[in-house]
Amino acid sequence: MREGKIIKVSGPLVVAEGLTEARMYEVVRVSEKRLIGEIIELRGDRAWIQVYEETTGLGPGEPVYLTGAPLSVELGPGLIEAIYDGIQRPLDQLVQKVGDRITRGVEVAPLDHDRKWEFVATAAPGSMVQPGDIIGTVQETVVVSHKIMIPPGVSGRLAEIRSGAFTLDETVARVATATGVVEVKMLQKWPVRRGRPYREKLAPTELMATGQRVIDTFFPVAKGGTASIPGPFGSGKTIVQHQLAKWADAEIIVYVGCGERGNEMTDVLMEFPELHDTRTGEVLIKRTVLIANTSDMPVAAREASIYTGITIAEYFRDMGYSVAIMADSTSRWAEALREISGRLEEMPGEEGYPAYLGSRLADFYERAGRVICLGGDGREGTLTAVGAVSPPGGDISEPVSQATLRIVKVFWGLDAALAYRRHFPAINWLTSYSLYTERLAEYFDRAVAPEFNRLRVEAMRILQEEAELDEIVRLVGVDALSPKDQLTMETARSIREDYLHQNAFHDIDTYTSLAKQHRMLKSILLFDRSAREQLGAGVSIKKILNDPVREQIARAKYLPEADLGRIDALIEGLEAKMSAGVEG
Repeated sequence: MREGKIIKVSGPLVVAEGLTEARMYEVVRVSEKRLIGEIIELRGDRAWIQVYEETTGLGPGEPVYLTGAPLSVELGPGLIEAIYDGIQRPLDQLVQKVGDRITRGVEVAPLDHDRKWEFVATAAPGSMVQPGDIIGTVQETVVVSHKIMIPPGVSGRLAEIRSGAFTLDETVARVATATGVVEVKMLQKWPVRRGRPYREKLAPTELMATGQRVIDTFFPVAKGGTASIPGPFGSGKTIVQHQLAKWADAEIIVYVGCGERGNEMTDVLMEFPELHDTRTGEVLIKRTVLIANTSDMPVAAREASIYTGITIAEYFRDMGYSVAIMADSTSRWAEALREISGRLEEMPGEEGYPAYLGSRLADFYERAGRVICLGGDGREGTLTAVGAVSPPGGDISEPVSQATLRIVKVFWGLDAALAYRRHFPAINWLTSYSLYTERLAEYFDRAVAPEFNRLRVEAMRILQEEAELDEIVRLVGVDALSPKDQLTMETARSIREDYLHQNAFHDIDTYTSLAKQHRMLKSILLFDRSAREQLGAGVSIKKILNDPVREQIARAKYLPEADLGRIDALIEGLEAKMSAGVEG
């Protein structure tokens, strides 16, 4: 049957019977209010449905209608600059239609089907096409050229193609296939729980530069890689995510606010349309898709928001773009899983999370990667996934953090103690790690400087030595250390305060290019080497530490990118001093 009746309502979970033709993950419409739901369990003719809208007032006996389709997103021109909820309803359209609060059962098309887009054909009639081939473009924003592709499963001879202004529902091309003529439109639909196909997955080999010194230098993430940001409340997870969204070296940004506080999403929604994008010279929103699913929205929609975001990101990856998706936070998504699992009366796993928590997280992160896209041109696309984790009390031994760490290759561990000392980003350099460091070594040699990898290793060694000496300092004071150890402590302090500490709200310090990072780190370590030579020549540690050049090193972070010559001059002065030797 295509229609059933409700027999039980438990929060966002509704049980209906009489649905003999139902399929797993099929979208249904619940009650005469036509609330959006999705079937997540089937037993005979009974279906367990998670409803993505408020279920207050529903009761047994009300109808449930099958739609015959899985939960899907609309993909086509109009995605960029859009602001959606977790199931791809455009929030700006909802405001115009129903006001500030979303009315239950309201239906709004994710994309504007009335708007005409200027389609420019790039393929010739009569040519052979296959899934993924680009047949034309639409200039979606001033910085994003939306590439119209042959849908998966369609191949044959291009019988007709025409340029001009078309709506999403109008045919722009016809393909003669073995089974008949297929009409190609600018609109595609794709089920969110199924990854979009590609030809081949490749190992990531290129850095996704973020402009954040602690990340790019010590714990880099590759384009097509995966990263996690666990941290307690107030440690700066959201700010780090915002910084990555603003400055990451990606052509398309998809930002998913999953169960976060409304004021944090408001900051994003207000800031991105005004923030100058140094990459393009336009505002950042011109290459961004935002998905806002705040903590006061229905809990089931959180579970869908992650899949909505990653599917949109895959679509742009298939065009050959480098895409980055920020998910803030996967803990709220996991909490939604736990609530629905509990209402399904499934056997709970650790801390009440479902036993399939790890596999669901893996399904999400494994959709990231560097791939050869479908199509005959062999183009590459990358999708980088960065997820924030909010462990209760900052305890990363809890299930969501541990399941995430088994999957991702980069761990940026935020430290409450660093945050309380106002050291931001509060990424702990002793507990964080990146498994891409060795793989990216050749990239740093080529794109930054042959010595950059050595400088990074040397700086990390000094920070580790500081951690060992810190215990002694706390017990007997810094004066008990030898002059060499005192210098180690001072150099480590310079690395921490002058290099790792970065002000997200300072116009210049908020972003640092790789070229500037190299020069800044080199100047700190050159001073350390010069100071050790002076110590060996008998110069007192006090005199060395009072050298005015230290102030210049500390101020280098505030020099504009156009003034890197001043850091070069500083480095030349330190090198000249070392080559000349130290006068007794």
